[in-house]
Amino acid sequence: MKFRLSPLVLALLLTTAARGQEKPEAVKPAASKITAVTVYANTALVTREVTVPDAAGLAEVVVSPMPPYTMQSSLYAEGGDDKTRVLSVRFRTRAIAEDTREEVRKVDAQIKTLAAKQQQLESELKAAGENLKLLDKLEGFTAKSLEHLTDKGQLDTEKIIALAKFVQEDRTKRTKDQLAVKQQLEEVQAQIAFARRVLDEKSGGAVRTERDAVILVDKKAGAATVRLNYLVGNAAWRPQYKFRASGKDKDPVTVEYQAAVEQKTGEDWVNATVTLSTAQPLLNAAPPDLRALAVSVGPAGAAVVATGDPRDPLAPGPGGPGGGMPSPSAYRGDLEKMSRELRGQVADNYAQKKAAEAAKLQNDAAALEQFSDLFVSREELARADRLPGADGPSVTYTLKNKISIPSRSDEQVVEITRLDFAPKFYYKAVPVLTPNVYRLADLTNTGEVVLLPGEATMYLAGDFVGSAKVPLVAAGKPFTVGFGVDPQLQASRTLVDRTRTTQGGNQVLSFKYRITISSYKTAPVPVQVWDRTPHAEAAMTIAVTLKDPRPELSADPLYARDEKPKGLLRWDVTVDPKQHGEKALTIDYEFKMELDKNVNLGPFLVK
Repeated sequence: MKFRLSPLVLALLLTTAARGQEKPEAVKPAASKITAVTVYANTALVTREVTVPDAAGLAEVVVSPMPPYTMQSSLYAEGGDDKTRVLSVRFRTRAIAEDTREEVRKVDAQIKTLAAKQQQLESELKAAGENLKLLDKLEGFTAKSLEHLTDKGQLDTEKIIALAKFVQEDRTKRTKDQLAVKQQLEEVQAQIAFARRVLDEKSGGAVRTERDAVILVDKKAGAATVRLNYLVGNAAWRPQYKFRASGKDKDPVTVEYQAAVEQKTGEDWVNATVTLSTAQPLLNAAPPDLRALAVSVGPAGAAVVATGDPRDPLAPGPGGPGGGMPSPSAYRGDLEKMSRELRGQVADNYAQKKAAEAAKLQNDAAALEQFSDLFVSREELARADRLPGADGPSVTYTLKNKISIPSRSDEQVVEITRLDFAPKFYYKAVPVLTPNVYRLADLTNTGEVVLLPGEATMYLAGDFVGSAKVPLVAAGKPFTVGFGVDPQLQASRTLVDRTRTTQGGNQVLSFKYRITISSYKTAPVPVQVWDRTPHAEAAMTIAVTLKDPRPELSADPLYARDEKPKGLLRWDVTVDPKQHGEKALTIDYEFKMELDKNVNLGPFLVK
């Protein structure tokens, strides 16, 4: 049976087929600009102001391109006024022939031009090689011809010499040309490699895919805008400082509080309000459920906390430190690190809409912290290495002026604020450690901002004198910073005498020391001098007694409460100008150690 299509149906099918072969309509992104950015520890929250078409009713507004590190589930939008209502926001990706950004297209075009030049040079290099091979054949032909003519007695010397000279000169010229082509080819290949690195940096590693945010809005007539917010990865910041002192006691110390910003998101932040925050952006609206805290009992010295999950970092066995560990103190330094890592994963899981997994991680992190609270001694916790800002508050700094931070591979420094603090300068000598005497300044944070832990560079009278670490400093809290070694002051420590005697059943060890402070300065200066005596935790076994220190130890109440009981010695002295040589300031002290005559001293340990 034969079927005949009517002209109308045939025309309809042909039209449909033609439409199916048409290229997809180009995306027309709405006008938008970044107005605000909040940078967190590992992410950034970007706010874009998007222009909505004037026509009233429903409309799809496309924001394109979105940066390659956008967290899809973090997109949300809000109307700029009562006339505009946002119904939905969705994220989509599209395959594209080429990147639509102008800067990326320029680099792409440069790579294409260099690739064409590379092909040309490779062709020239191949041709040069073939010509040299031909010249080798000509040289072989010349040698055979010479042998043949010699045998027949028909040798034409002039022609042979001319041919040999031609071969030599042509070989030299072609070899030079081949070398020049090789050098050009290597240079072009290096340019292509560099251009590809630039392309990867500018395109965020995604040249052939473009990401859009599609916002469905319902609005009344008239111009309107909506705000699109989204989290992006590859962004972070850390605090850093510059302390500048003039060298004069009455001049203030200027503190430049800065932030080193890592911005590799794939999009530039142009003329935006930038905020720096230590908070963790969580996308959950409700608190996580608290789970029961189970305790796993094992052999002596290996008690651990377990949350019922074999992946628990503290579960017994090879998966965690609980398996065979001698005591909780043995891995006290790892507890906080593991807890911080788990809490760092919480935000990522909430961003991926994995609320149950995020809540589990929060419970696990809290279990680690409770284990530390219950089983690790306070003294050991105080000695444990702590992450910068681990116990710091959640603070936010909004920069005063709008700034631009382009997306690039290196860190960029922005200034948070500038503060002036009134200093109290003095010097500190620790001759048991070093003969150098350091200049210090006691400062008080009289500003309204919290100073977070960070690296600092110190300048004195315009000269760089060293680096230091700034601790967490709350507003109103005093702190101390160093301004390097003062070569005009020197310290030394000498063992004057030592004796060993026996009293009853005990042996008595006596030591006399002298500390000397020399000054070549033209004005009197206050100096803190520090030393130490052995400190025995087992006081019933060893008794250490300090005898007749001259001058007397410092009367500072904080020193007397916190440091003196540990065997640390401190003198607060004033060194007169040009007090050196025989006139140098001296500090004498003596201490003795009493211990059972059957007890031997082991090596000294620093705690």
